[in-house]
Amino acid sequence: MNYLERAYPWLLLAPVFLPVIIWGGLIYPYLVPKTLLFYAISSLSVGVFVILAANGRAFYYARLSYWETWIPALLILLAYGTSFIGIDFYKSFWSMFVRGDGLLMLTCAVASFYLILVYTDRAFFARLLRAVAVVGSAVALYGIGEWLLGGGRIGSLLGNAAFFAGYLGISLFATLAVVEELPVLWRRIAYVGVGVQILAIILTATRGTMLALLAAGLVYGAYGVFYGKGKARTISTSVLVGLVLVGGLFFAFRTTLAQIPFEPIARIASISLSDGTVSSRLFIWEHMLTEIQKSPWSGVGAEHIDVLFNRFYDPTQIVEQWFDRSHNAFLDYTAQYGIGGLLLYLALIAAFFTSALRLVRKNEAWIGGIAALLALTYAVQNFFVFDTVSSFWLILALLAGFLAWSLTDVPRETIFFSLWMRRTSWLVAAVVILSGVPAAGRSALAAYDLSQAYKYQLTDVAEESWYLSHGFALNTYGNLEYGYQAYDMYALMQAFALSGQARVDAYHAALSILTTNFNRYTYDARTALYLAQVLSLAPPGTTIDRTLLSEALARAIGESPKRSQSWYILANLSISNANAYPPRSAERIAGYAAAQDILSRYIELVPTLSAPHFVLAQLLYASGNTAGAATEATKGKEYYKSDLETARRAAVYYETVVDLPNAAFFLGEVLRFDPTDTAAASDLANIRAYESR
Repeated sequence: MNYLERAYPWLLLAPVFLPVIIWGGLIYPYLVPKTLLFYAISSLSVGVFVILAANGRAFYYARLSYWETWIPALLILLAYGTSFIGIDFYKSFWSMFVRGDGLLMLTCAVASFYLILVYTDRAFFARLLRAVAVVGSAVALYGIGEWLLGGGRIGSLLGNAAFFAGYLGISLFATLAVVEELPVLWRRIAYVGVGVQILAIILTATRGTMLALLAAGLVYGAYGVFYGKGKARTISTSVLVGLVLVGGLFFAFRTTLAQIPFEPIARIASISLSDGTVSSRLFIWEHMLTEIQKSPWSGVGAEHIDVLFNRFYDPTQIVEQWFDRSHNAFLDYTAQYGIGGLLLYLALIAAFFTSALRLVRKNEAWIGGIAALLALTYAVQNFFVFDTVSSFWLILALLAGFLAWSLTDVPRETIFFSLWMRRTSWLVAAVVILSGVPAAGRSALAAYDLSQAYKYQLTDVAEESWYLSHGFALNTYGNLEYGYQAYDMYALMQAFALSGQARVDAYHAALSILTTNFNRYTYDARTALYLAQVLSLAPPGTTIDRTLLSEALARAIGESPKRSQSWYILANLSISNANAYPPRSAERIAGYAAAQDILSRYIELVPTLSAPHFVLAQLLYASGNTAGAATEATKGKEYYKSDLETARRAAVYYETVVDLPNAAFFLGEVLRFDPTDTAAASDLANIRAYESR
C-alpha cells in the first residue's frame, strides 16, 4: 500500500511528459504514441485510486460540491448521450489513429481531472506547474532547433504547427504561474523559458495562437493601467503602449510586411478576407453553422464532423481535401454535442475565471491573473484551432489545479469501506487497469503493423499483405485508418510501381480492407471514393465487380456530391466501355456522349472549377466537336487558380490541339509545381525551340 501511495502522484503527473514522446515505429509517430500512452496511464491511475480510496486514503472529496467541478462530468454525460443517438457510436467512442480524440480520450481526460482535483494540494500543483514549465520549454527549444535547421512552419515534437502552438499557448502560462514560487535564480530561468516558448509560437506562424497572446497582452496591459499600482502599473502601461504601437505600425505597413520572406510576419500581415486560408475557413464555418441547424440539440455525436464537412465540400472554396475538424473548437463542440455541448464547453472556460476571482479574493492576485489570462488565450486560440490529447489534458489538469488552489479551506476526508469492499477494490482496479490492454496494447500493435506494411509496400508485397491482414484482424479502432492507408499504398504507389502477381496481390489486399469498411461504415464518403478508385485501378486481366463499383460511386457522390474524383471515374468508365467498340460506331458515340453528360452535370455543380472544363474539352475534341472543346478550354483557363492537377490537364489539351502559347504557359505551371517532371520540361523545351525559329 505504501508503494502505491508513493507512486500515485507520479501517475497523476505522467501525462505532463507526453509531448516529448514520439516513436517512429508507429503510423503517425507524433500523435499515436501520446494517445496510446495516455489511455494506459489513465487506466492505471484510476485503478490505483480505487485501491487507495477503498483502503482509507484521505482525499479532498468536498471539492466536488462546487458547481464548477461538475462541468466536465456533465460534458461527458452529454457527449455519450448525443453520440449514442448519433451517426455511429463505435467511431464516436474510439475515434481514429490520426486523432484519438473520441469519447475514450474525453473519458480519460475527465477522469484525470477528477483525480487531480481530489488529490491536489498546493505543493503538488506547484510540482505539476514546474514539470509543465520544463517540458514546455524543452519542446519549444526542440522546435526552435527544427526551425534553425529547416525553416518553415515547425511542429516540434507534436508534428503539426497548430498543435505545437496550441500546446505552448497553455504551457507558457503554467510556466508563468510557478514563477512566484521559485527562488530568484530559478525565477530568471523560468522567465527565459517563457521567452523561449513565445519565440517558438512565433516561429510556428500559427496566427490563431499569436492573436490569442496579443489579446491576452492587451487585456493584461489595460487591467494594469486601470487597477495596477506602482511598478506593476508602470510595466502594464509599457506593455499596452508597446503592443498598440507595434500593432499600429504593423497594420500601417501590412502590404509591405506580407512580402517579407519570414513566414510568421508574412502570415499575420496577409490576413484578409481574400487570403486563401481565411476565405476557406470562413466558408467552412458558414456551412458548418448551416449543418448544425439541422440537429441543433442532439448534434451528430463525437468524431463525425467529417460527415458534415463532406456534405458541403466545394473544391473551389476549400483548400483541404478531407477535414474532420472545422478549425473552431466552439463549432466542433456544437456540431458533435449540440447547443448543450457548446454551453458546457463555454462553462468549462468560465470556470477558470471563477477560480481566478476566488484566488484574487484570497490575496493570490498573481496566480488568479494567470488563470484568467490562460482562459482568455485558450478561448481565443481555440476559435481558430482545436485540441489534441496534450493540450486538452493540460487545460483540464490546470483547471483542476486552479480550482484546488482556490478551495484550500476544504479539508481532506476518508470514506470508510467494509473489509469485503476493500478486498473487492483490488479486483475492480485489476479490471480497470486491464481495460487499457485493448485500448492501448492492441492498438499499438495494429499501428505498428500498419507502419510495417508501409515499409514493405514495394519490396515485398506478401509481407505487406500479411501485416495489413494481421493488423486489420485485431479489430481495433484503426480499421478505418487501415482502409485509407491501404488506398494510399495501392493507388498512389503500387498500381504504377508494381506489375504481375505482385500488383494483383497488392490490389486484393487493399480491396479486401476497403470492401469490409465500405459495408461497415455506410456514411463514410472517403471509404466509398477510395474503394471506387482502387476498383478502377484493377490490374490488367482482373475481373472487376461492376455492381460494387457502381454502389461505391453512388455512395461517394451521395455523401459528398462536389468531389470531382467520383465524377471522373464515372466518365472514364463510359469512355473505356465506348472504346471497346469500333471508331464512329453508334456504341462508341453513345458512350462518349454519356461521358460528356456526366462531366456537364458535374460542371453544373461547380461551374467555376477549372479542371473539369479541360477534361470535357479533351473529350469534346476527341469526339470531333472542336468548337465546343475550345469554348470549354476558354472557361477552364478563365477559372484557373494555379494547381498542378489542372495545369497538367490543360497542358495535355493545348498540346493536343497544337495551341503552343497556351501549352507553354501550362507546362511552365507544371514545372513550377513539380520541377522534377522531365516530360513537361522536354515538351516545353521543344515548344520554345520551335517558336524561336
